[in-house]
Amino acid sequence: METRLSPADYLDHLAADSARFREVLADAPADAAVPSCPEWRSDDLLLHLAEVQWFWAQTLHRRPTAPDPETGWGEPEFGTDRSELLAFFDASTRDLHRALSQADPAEPAWTWAPDQHVGFILRRQAHEALIHRLDAELTTGQVTPLDPALAADGVHEALAVMFAGAPEWGTFTPEPRYVRVELTDSGHELWVQLGRFTGVSPEGEVHDEDDIAMASEQDADGPASVVLAGRAADVDAWLWQRADSSALSLTGDADALKRFRAVVSQPLN
Repeated sequence: METRLSPADYLDHLAADSARFREVLADAPADAAVPSCPEWRSDDLLLHLAEVQWFWAQTLHRRPTAPDPETGWGEPEFGTDRSELLAFFDASTRDLHRALSQADPAEPAWTWAPDQHVGFILRRQAHEALIHRLDAELTTGQVTPLDPALAADGVHEALAVMFAGAPEWGTFTPEPRYVRVELTDSGHELWVQLGRFTGVSPEGEVHDEDDIAMASEQDADGPASVVLAGRAADVDAWLWQRADSSALSLTGDADALKRFRAVVSQPLN
């Protein structure tokens, strides 16, 4: 079952979650700890999303040109007190939303992923705003529910984009062991194949580690080695390490489960 939302839905979620993010952080102490990102304080979180949205707005304005590998699009200008950070965030989120609403998702645009289209940026930024909205709410103790449809798509995006996908300089060697992800509220069922990633990066780093790839029930040709079941919001938050696994059911082969956990335990900010 397809998890993707329409471009209009992604835009609506981007706007709503960005607004909620701002609302929650507006009165938070500048040095309030962000429990889901222990190295950050609330001002760091506010600046992070403002800079991310500024960067992708610049990318859209200059599409399909790629940013400089060393300097990106340069440095945005902003002040460092709370009111100035909020003003920078407001300008960034407004600019990003306008740029995305005026672009065709099928248009070419630079991204860091194999998918080089505006639609990738639209989807990625909707989920970026969702997860950082959750960070803001965890910071102030005002957590509200995640939209189930967006969270279901977030589970797919986390697995397929953030954790799976071997770069061109490496090789994914699949194994005949699979994880079935059951999203109990949305009805989606996703399959993940375990395997091994090997290769040498352009920087000379040697990789030989557990990895995953997206699959299907037909690929598995048999029962899953591991079953992960839970509500879409709980699975999405767990994959992004914004919640523990207490609300989830994780059952199956102990070794396969350990290896899957290791892959999806890499930190994501």
